[in-house]
Amino acid sequence: MTRFIGVESLATIVHAIGIEPFLIGLAGYIEQDFRRWAEFHKVPRHASHSDLGVVELMPISDADRFAFKYVNGHPGNARAGLLTVAAFGVLADMDTGYPRLVAEMTLLTALRTAATSALVASRLARPDSRVMAMIGLGAQSDFQALAFRALLGIDRLQVYDIDPASTAKFVRNMTAQGFAVEAFDSAQEAVMSADIITTATADKRNATILSGNMVGAGIHINAIGGDCPGKTELQREILLRASVFVELEEQTRIEGELQQMPADFPVTEVWRVLAGLEPGRTSAAQVTLFDSVGFALEDFSALRYLDALTADDANIAEIDLIAQPDDPVDLFGLLQRYRPTAQPSLVAVSA
Repeated sequence: MTRFIGVESLATIVHAIGIEPFLIGLAGYIEQDFRRWAEFHKVPRHASHSDLGVVELMPISDADRFAFKYVNGHPGNARAGLLTVAAFGVLADMDTGYPRLVAEMTLLTALRTAATSALVASRLARPDSRVMAMIGLGAQSDFQALAFRALLGIDRLQVYDIDPASTAKFVRNMTAQGFAVEAFDSAQEAVMSADIITTATADKRNATILSGNMVGAGIHINAIGGDCPGKTELQREILLRASVFVELEEQTRIEGELQQMPADFPVTEVWRVLAGLEPGRTSAAQVTLFDSVGFALEDFSALRYLDALTADDANIAEIDLIAQPDDPVDLFGLLQRYRPTAQPSLVAVSA
């Protein structure tokens, strides 16, 4: 049997631990796995694009475990009352190929994205950072705020979104969580005096959400909205001024802000910083940029964390996802085991 963690089960686990302690624990697993980067078989995600969005598969494995995530990105979904991003994932044993865990990953992706952003910022932002500007207040924004408080102590938020309803949602949620939140009428106003800037917009297009004249010395930019071909958020000038850090370079050059830059534009993969092989921030005046598009290793870490948390939990549901015949070579016998005694009501249909 395979353990199954649905939305309600995951939410129950998170609240039992506490949202911010859960994010801290998750960040620890992500850092652990980034530090052993060379042990993973890594490939860029497989993406199937349409005019309305994208469906992606994100696989990765080490010697013991294989994981993948199914995830979509459809900016127009909100108009139909649907999520822009929805996902589920699988963690399997490499020795047998059997899945040990199937989990919802819409909530879990929001949590792991926030944990990754804050983990990287803990190496790249100035240690005295306390104010974060946030441009784009969709589904990801609340998690980002909580992760940055949990890992960096951010307690003041200066925010902007073109959608008043999204702004009201964020202000309501984060004020209730104890943040000092100030909403502004423009991105230019929101970033003034900020130590960290997070951009997380949803539109699938090349845009200038943040321009060079909005970025002062010493700023850390957490750019998480440019995450597919044809979608960027930052003016090219910012990348020319910044020290740029990425997850998997070959993937980010296709999907991230790096789409704007030549193939030889220098970047540093964040695993090298987390493993102590490269410096992160080197001066107070340095502009640092995490050009994050999301990578399968972060999903692997999240599923591994969830697997460890629930390994001995008798309340976790199990599903018969994998056939279990009495004799491994008699799969037909398993089919016959479930042969109904009454006439079936279904009929075959033509293709």
